[in-house]
Amino acid sequence: MKRVVLLAALAATTVVAQSAQNRVLRVEGAPRGDLRNGPLTYTGNPVNATVSSLKLKAAQAVVSAPAGQTLAQAEGKRTGVFTGNVLVTRGRLTAKGEKLAYSEATGQGVLSGNPSATFVPEDKSNGDTVSISAGQMSLDVDNNVSTSTGSVRLTNGSQSGRAEKLIFDEDQELAQLTGNPTLTRAAKGNQKELTITGQEVRARTAEKTLYVRGGVKLVQGTLTTTGNAVYYDDKKNVAYVVGNAVSVDSKTKSRLASNILEQRTDIARVREVASFKIPTEQFNLRGEK
Repeated sequence: MKRVVLLAALAATTVVAQSAQNRVLRVEGAPRGDLRNGPLTYTGNPVNATVSSLKLKAAQAVVSAPAGQTLAQAEGKRTGVFTGNVLVTRGRLTAKGEKLAYSEATGQGVLSGNPSATFVPEDKSNGDTVSISAGQMSLDVDNNVSTSTGSVRLTNGSQSGRAEKLIFDEDQELAQLTGNPTLTRAAKGNQKELTITGQEVRARTAEKTLYVRGGVKLVQGTLTTTGNAVYYDDKKNVAYVVGNAVSVDSKTKSRLASNILEQRTDIARVREVASFKIPTEQFNLRGEK
């Protein structure tokens, strides 16, 4: 039993050590400053740095150690502040801003100063680039996840979303929007603009599918449909409103109520359906079951 516990403890220690090593910041160039205690100031055209899978470029970088520790002693606890035309790349993600503050202790790089990001699809011939803007963006080096806060705007082809917070998982191409989220599907041809609101929105950006829950409302032309949750497939032009579903046409004064309603967004038709199960498991964030 003791041997099992010891092996588990060693494995956990190894994971922590690897995580700490992945968070270490490496900056290229010859810095100015106290080489033993810091801070060190790097300037260049641009300054290049790496941390885990992130690649950083900026006009200037300042690396500091906690008070009372040398830079060598503080490895894993240092901070790096990048300023001036900051550019961050990781795989298919590119982010820009005026300042990035990075902490080796947390593995978080916080981008500010009109930050924006783009995420290109794996197959550019069959997908749209995801664009994000916000008041602040935090990039986690332990996983390919970013968190944006403050007047967040996300665009993905003809879809656009607004919220106060966005979590974007680059591996799953999955976005979660909270804080008064609103999704809009732009008008196209005879298809009127569609707006969806609720308490929480989850979007699979490659598949162009949405899962919205919590007092949902769909507005398209004279149609307003409400319910507990909605699953929307943009490619198939169909939405399924589940739970206390009610649809009202302000023009014809018609009203349809059911547990489940299907709304065809291309022809503005609503009908009752016997059954539909929202595939919520497709929208699970990391760690959710």
